[in-house]
Amino acid sequence: MTLLIWFCALALVVHLLSIVLVLIWRSHGREEPLPASRPAVTIVRPVCGLENNLEATLSSAFRLDWPDYEIVFCVATAGDPAIAVARRCMASHPHIPARLLVGEDRISVNPKLNNVVKGWRSARHDWIIVADSNVLMPQDYIQRLFARWLPGTGLVCSPPVGSSPEGVSAEIECAWLNSFQARWQLLADALGLGFAQGKTMLLNRQIMARAGGFERLGEEVAEDAAATALIREIGLKVRLVKEPFFQPLGERNLASVWKRQLRWARLRRASFPLYFVPELFTGCALPLLALMVLVASGTCTALSAFLYVSAWYSGEILLNRSFGWHMGRLSLPAMAMRDLALPVLWIAAWFGNGFVWRGNAMSVASAEETETSSAKTRIRRVVDKTRERARTLTAAFRH
Repeated sequence: MTLLIWFCALALVVHLLSIVLVLIWRSHGREEPLPASRPAVTIVRPVCGLENNLEATLSSAFRLDWPDYEIVFCVATAGDPAIAVARRCMASHPHIPARLLVGEDRISVNPKLNNVVKGWRSARHDWIIVADSNVLMPQDYIQRLFARWLPGTGLVCSPPVGSSPEGVSAEIECAWLNSFQARWQLLADALGLGFAQGKTMLLNRQIMARAGGFERLGEEVAEDAAATALIREIGLKVRLVKEPFFQPLGERNLASVWKRQLRWARLRRASFPLYFVPELFTGCALPLLALMVLVASGTCTALSAFLYVSAWYSGEILLNRSFGWHMGRLSLPAMAMRDLALPVLWIAAWFGNGFVWRGNAMSVASAEETETSSAKTRIRRVVDKTRERARTLTAAFRH
């Protein structure tokens, strides 16, 4: 029973400490002043199908407070119904340079990357933002990204923060995105271990050229995992914005929420296995199970268990309130349902590799295979560089 008590205490301390550290990072995390001459920016937005609030999210890119930027919409097929929405947005804002590119270049198993690469290649500017179609961009969107481009940075990104959920399923997804996933990703940045998420990524063409080119993002199934590896490989850091950007959720169904979370979990397992293993202990489900055992044995009272759970979720409520993230009457039950599902999700992620994304059957086995091959490629590059240096030194010695 002593072990269970210590487990519950440690879990609560880690949970609340993660929230405190994120709030401290938000208040005191370093930001760079914007340059007097703001660089021109290209925003590449892959579009696929009609999503909730699509017109609102696409239109938001035309109202940014930035002197010089262009928008490039990328669509894989000419019959995509989202094309009409993109064209309507472009026609409503003729003062902003924007164009639509149709078609895909099959450079990887990742359909999003195959869609985006033409936008990257045709971008007129060296500063390029790749942003999903469901990201709602505030007027200071570009400012927030550049504010986190500190010395030694190679990529700035933002996790998605759910907003405007409609129904229980959307509330559960909101609880998953906000006080759980966004919190842990922000904490990673606060600890100097920031990693990319593909919803919004600010990149620089010259830096990506140093890393071997944008096409190298196809070395893994998930382009954000590949981007993280490439940026770290050249000795730079991935950083996150201090105020993540909203993703309006609208209505969701439980099956789609589960499939999406399972897909992400399997990708994390394949790309970052050492970080994925502790995810089993991040929710309240296991501490709650331990508390039930302690209450049943008479070691602690039901009141103590209630106060424990209250402290757990009070921390998440504080986090949401501090950031201005969604909180409604269903938020607390949604957090509890999310936590009860976490161990099941974690186990399911280990059994099976397949998932469907945007109608494309894919497998994280590809990620595991490409991770091995990319590691071999990196080793070959190091060997080649060493040989080249040896030849240079030998030639210099002879002269």
